[in-house]
Amino acid sequence: MWIYFARRLILSILVIVIAVTLLNVMLHLVPGDPAVMILGPRATPELIEAFRIKMGLDQPFHVQMATFFWHLLQGDLGTDVFTNRSVADIVFDQLPFTLTLISVSILWASAIGIPLGCFSAIRRNSLLDKVAGVLSVSVISIPAFVMALYALLIFAVALKWLPAIGAGEAGLGNRLEHLILPAFTVGVSWVGYIARVVRASMLEVLGETHVKMARAFGLTERRIVFGYALPIAILPTVTLLGVGVAYLVSASVFAEVIFARPGVGALIVNAVDSRNYPIVLGCVLVTTVLFVLATLVSDLVNALLDPRAREQL
Repeated sequence: MWIYFARRLILSILVIVIAVTLLNVMLHLVPGDPAVMILGPRATPELIEAFRIKMGLDQPFHVQMATFFWHLLQGDLGTDVFTNRSVADIVFDQLPFTLTLISVSILWASAIGIPLGCFSAIRRNSLLDKVAGVLSVSVISIPAFVMALYALLIFAVALKWLPAIGAGEAGLGNRLEHLILPAFTVGVSWVGYIARVVRASMLEVLGETHVKMARAFGLTERRIVFGYALPIAILPTVTLLGVGVAYLVSASVFAEVIFARPGVGALIVNAVDSRNYPIVLGCVLVTTVLFVLATLVSDLVNALLDPRAREQL
């Protein structure tokens, strides 16, 4: 078990280092001088040069990278070039909004997708199975930004059922009301993903020998499905959710921008637009760590649910 954790920890660190390094490379390949973009075209050459020295942009690329990772080891993500605030403070102020959006989205999608996939497998080729299949493929194929725009136009503008923008400020009820449309936008496609994965896995498990033996011993179908088949069939879904955190973060970017919500996604968009390198690096670093942790947690949950996985550890 300890060897497994050590290997995963090393792999996680390598993923983070490679992701941050590649982002630095891409940012430096973007045309234009960040100092000019930040200070504006009217800035004097002396002011631009002083700013480049202050931000370390006059140093070679490998020196900039070494400096960044040295500060990172000390818990310093840099300083925002506009507000002079700590990047860590800015990012972690916005992170709870994104985590809340992602968590609520995946919870309601799982609450619908898992039973839908399960009953589709039990009632294979029935009307419910066919309708669920059509709806699942339909919502999967719709991009997140298209879903967000139509949800905004229909439920907020036309029907006026829900608020259109913001995260809400007047208590928990108001915040939940503002969360409904963004969470629907981010999670609706995952209802289809989860339902199809659970259905395929359930059909495979229901055909295995131990399920046939349970039926031969006279166990009820309900106990067979929920007691023996579903705990095994749910394993691919757990893996899907762990790997899908990256997609959820990207979908939350569209939701946060379209619904004018605070969050890491909207922060990244604004930082890229203003060429605010420290904010971009801090956001990507935090989201990369989230992805790595989610993948690790999904592997551990699989190990807890599946004795065969525990033996492999």
